[in-house]
Amino acid sequence: METKTTTGYVYENVSHIENADASRKFIANVFLWMFVALCLSAFCAYIFAFNRELSSVLRDPETGRNNIYGTIVMFSPLIIAFAFNKIYNSVGFVGLVLVFLLFAALMGTSLSFIFYAYSLTTVYTVFITTAVVFGVMAVGGYITHQDLTKFGSLLIMLLIGIIIASFVNILLLHSSGLDLIISYAGAAIFIGLTAYDVQKLKRIGAGLEYGDASGKKMAIMGALTLYLDFVNLFLFLLRIFGGNRR
Repeated sequence: METKTTTGYVYENVSHIENADASRKFIANVFLWMFVALCLSAFCAYIFAFNRELSSVLRDPETGRNNIYGTIVMFSPLIIAFAFNKIYNSVGFVGLVLVFLLFAALMGTSLSFIFYAYSLTTVYTVFITTAVVFGVMAVGGYITHQDLTKFGSLLIMLLIGIIIASFVNILLLHSSGLDLIISYAGAAIFIGLTAYDVQKLKRIGAGLEYGDASGKKMAIMGALTLYLDFVNLFLFLLRIFGGNRR
């Protein structure tokens, strides 16, 4: 399930001051937390896919379909993502870290189904491809002098459009052709959002005092944003290149 949380109103309260050193430290902190979250998600996805006892908690061993617990786990990351702005304002740094790690663990657990739907080779190949594409766009967003702000609203609107199109296709049309078009569009959108979000975070970092409470919390928010960009890009690419689907 594709997820994109909107964190704009949190970012709007940050003044933008040109401080390259603070910006570099902030971005490094953001990527560190993102890496931790991805590792936790990958671990949870793997153990809930290949450990028989844990897997049976979420899905029927015979059919592989989710039971009630699997359904709850699948939708819980979406609920946390949309509530993250309120959580950000109501808890301290430690509390925010715990919620972020819980989100990553639940997201990874909910993604354990991909090991049933796709071959290991496909999953690993697409993950590596996603990492390369994400890395290239992240570097591009960081070093470019082109202002990407004007593209942000357009990308968000396009994202809302493909979410609506996805629901229409699932509920009414059941078109494999449209599903492929949505997958390509989704991948393109999150490639663009990666560059846009990194540039936005770079500018936010330049206006923060490195090491203070607000800076640390903002780094978690930024890590969540880039984590979602990565995961959604991975899922769309998996749908595109998942020719070895079981």
